[in-house]
Amino acid sequence: MNSTREILDGDRVKLSVAVDEKEFDQAVDVAFRRIAKEVRLPGFRPGKAPRKILEARLGADAGRQEAIQDAVPEHYVKALIEHQIDAIDSPQFEVTGGESGGALTFTAIVPVRPKVTVTDYQSLHVEIPSPVASDEDVEQQIDALRQQFSSLEDVDRPVEDGDQVTIDIDGTHDGEAVEGLTTSDYLYEVGAGAVVPEIDENLRGASSGDIVDFDADHPDPDEDGKLNFSIEIKKVQERVLPEVDDEFAAQASEFATADELREDTKKRITDMKRSQAASQARDLMAQALGELVTLDPPASLIETEVTNRLQDMAMRLQSQGMDMERYLEAIGQDVATLRESFSEGADLSVKVDLALRCVVAAEGLEPDEEKFDEYFALLATQMGSDAEDAREILTSSGRMIDLEADLGKQAAIEWLYERAEIVDEDGTVIDRADLEPPEVEESASEVSDTEEPVESSTATDEEDSDSDEPQEEDNQ
Repeated sequence: MNSTREILDGDRVKLSVAVDEKEFDQAVDVAFRRIAKEVRLPGFRPGKAPRKILEARLGADAGRQEAIQDAVPEHYVKALIEHQIDAIDSPQFEVTGGESGGALTFTAIVPVRPKVTVTDYQSLHVEIPSPVASDEDVEQQIDALRQQFSSLEDVDRPVEDGDQVTIDIDGTHDGEAVEGLTTSDYLYEVGAGAVVPEIDENLRGASSGDIVDFDADHPDPDEDGKLNFSIEIKKVQERVLPEVDDEFAAQASEFATADELREDTKKRITDMKRSQAASQARDLMAQALGELVTLDPPASLIETEVTNRLQDMAMRLQSQGMDMERYLEAIGQDVATLRESFSEGADLSVKVDLALRCVVAAEGLEPDEEKFDEYFALLATQMGSDAEDAREILTSSGRMIDLEADLGKQAAIEWLYERAEIVDEDGTVIDRADLEPPEVEESASEVSDTEEPVESSTATDEEDSDSDEPQEEDNQ
């Protein structure tokens, strides 16, 4: 096979491919053998009719046409690999020779990934939550620990939010008892909104011994009519939190004093924040870089990114024991609506990819052989295989172009990260040392074993995700 490449306008490449007559004739022979299994000719068992008989009965072009259908995409892929073409959509084929005899020749015009020019990326500015625990963070964590060691005490006063009430509840719909809403001696936390909001509204201000009757909207929007409730309040209790003193510290942790407990809590929250901070900074930096791209990405790239995200979501749902169909039914959406919800994030993700490729080219960050060697050595260790075998597999499958891009983009991210200005919510520049992940230490406190430290903010994401959807990754 011989092939040539021609750069066209509009981010397209034209490949001209020639498959010599001898090689193509072998493909024609294979095609006729396949045809022989599908047709019945008198005097021949299925699959045993010779090629000359088939050509006489069906015409010589029958095998050639079938061979062309197989050979064109096969040799197109070989040409892509040979010329390292970064195709982003299906090609337009034109067979220019070989349909009636001789060598097979064809052309393929294929869209390729556009190159963008990005400026002002050398000093990006991003804001992240402070990687140091605040006093409020510490108190929230300590309060969470106090909740675990709290006690309930009877009170003789009207019900307030946070109280625990023991109730007999009778819930009906159209005169029929509703399963799960009719029970006795049920311990309920007022203000939790665990059933319907009207329960909290009617319990507030009531006292032990009261019976409250009220109607409420049905939580199932498909059900008509109202729910009817009758609730008897049998006991009112308030949650009493222990004082944060040395006695509490000794009971709730491995520390002898409250000061030691607070110090350890602050360190652990800070460690957690630091472990997230660098990742947050890189994510926001990538987003800021993508926003510098003014080009509208090709629709095919966005569609591919959306499809990848849907596939990732389907895999996550499957790992949780749910399929996409049931998930969509639960959130009241269809696939088209879900795809649309992913479009904005996918658009930015594609722009980030294009911008990173621009930085790679502009700053000379393409991976060298040493980087490839490091990658394949690590891959071989992880997979228990030979590094050269892994390299050969990627090379022969045409995936080296993707690996080269990925390694280059990783280098670009680090190049940008070292030069970006990273500040906290107050605009204070964050020391890079505070963004380094903490050293792993053996657990020293019950705090980390029983409660995840309370975070005042969440990690940012390039895309806008619904709260009831699994988290999306934005890597391109």
